[in-house]
Amino acid sequence: MQQNITLGDKSFRPYITEAQIQSAVKRIAEKINSDFKDKCPLIVPVLNGSFMFASDLMKHLTCQCHITFIKASSYKGTESTGSLATLIGINEDITGRDVIILEDIIDTGHTLAKIIPSIKALGPASVRVGTLLFKPKALKADIGIDYVGMEIPNEFIVGYGLDYDGLGRNLKEIYQVI
Repeated sequence: MQQNITLGDKSFRPYITEAQIQSAVKRIAEKINSDFKDKCPLIVPVLNGSFMFASDLMKHLTCQCHITFIKASSYKGTESTGSLATLIGINEDITGRDVIILEDIIDTGHTLAKIIPSIKALGPASVRVGTLLFKPKALKADIGIDYVGMEIPNEFIVGYGLDYDGLGRNLKEIYQVI
């Protein structure tokens, strides 16, 4: 893992290694494989942040599944704006389907609190939520989380799909703001 890095006007220190990330991804995949052994869930990653997590997770899923993406954002800089902008939605008919929403990170839960009802309104058989990272002390919305890779403190992080004003998504490790 690299030493401290600078993105824009902020410095970050190494926080979660690539090996730790991949271990968490595999644990989530094993649970989904068990839960959906004889089913074909629709995996719905929330872009932009979850693209790396979704890609690695899909490599470990042995159950049959489909994937589609939605795009939503509520961050500017290091703070949640509290407002949600969904830019790309689900185009498939999900009536009677099992849906698994994937997030890179859940902190306040505001994004999912708006996404989940929208998806439920489309008539799926079930809706589950998976996240690589979860900040329990930051959670403000009442949402259920079915698959959690790691719980972390309420500090700003970048890497592995997570960004600071668009920077750092390409890092294979995760870094914490200094």
